Amino acid sequence: MGMALAFAASSAPKLELRYFDIRGAAETARIILAAGGEPFLDTRFAIKPGSFEAPEFQAAKEAGVLKMNLNRAPVLLVKDDDNETVIGQSRAIERFLAKRFGIMGGNPIEEAQIDCIAEHCRDVKDSAMRKGFSRFVKDKSDEEKAALRKEWFETDMPSLLDRINACVLEISTCEGYAVGSTLSYADIALFALLCDVPETDAEDTKKAYETCDVLKAIVEQVKSNEKIGKYLTNRPVKMF
Repeated sequence: MGMALAFAASSAPKLELRYFDIRGAAETARIILAAGGEPFLDTRFAIKPGSFEAPEFQAAKEAGVLKMNLNRAPVLLVKDDDNETVIGQSRAIERFLAKRFGIMGGNPIEEAQIDCIAEHCRDVKDSAMRKGFSRFVKDKSDEEKAALRKEWFETDMPSLLDRINACVLEISTCEGYAVGSTLSYADIALFALLCDVPETDAEDTKKAYETCDVLKAIVEQVKSNEKIGKYLTNRPVKMF
C-alpha cells in the first residue's frame, strides 16, 4: 500500500500511520513519532503526478480501512498482540502519541495548558484557510489572492502570533519550553506552525514571528532535539 517508510526495529512496529505522500495533516504526528523514538510504519498513499488522484487511498477507503476518520486520512493503527485499534482525526492522533511518549505534561494542569497552546496553533491555521489565498481557492483571481496573502502575513498572522507569544510567556517557566522544563506536544505544535510550512511561505512566516522571542526560543529548542533533527534531515522532500 503506497510507500512505506519503516524505522528499524527488531520486530514489526506496533504503530502505523497512514496518510498521503505529503506532509499535510499527518506531519505533526510524524514529528511526535520521531521525538518518541518508537519504531513505526509510515505508510503513504501515492498521488499521481499532475493530479490529486490517489488510487491506493481510494482502495483503502472502499475497503473500510479509513472509516474511523470518516473515510479520510490520516489514521493511526495501534497493534497490540492480536488486537488492532484504528484512531482517526489528526489532533486525536497527536494527543494519543503525546501521551504515549510522555510529552503531554506531568499533571492535569500542564496537560490543559499544552492542549490550549496546540488549539491556538490550530486557530492560526484555520484563520489562514479562511483568509482564502490558498492555491486551492478557485473563486478568486490571482490578484485578489495575492492581496489577501500580503494582508495575512503582514498584519493578521503577526497579530495572532504576538498574542500566542504573550500566552506562552504567561505559562512558560523555562526558556525554550512552552510548558514545564522538557519537550512537550505544545513545543512541537508551535514548531510545526512556524517552521513546517511550504518553502514559498517560509520567509514570510519567519518575519511574522520575528518579534516573538518566546516562540523563537522554542523553535530553536525543537530544532536542537537530536531525534527530531534526524527525522527532519532524512524525511522525504515534499511541497506541502
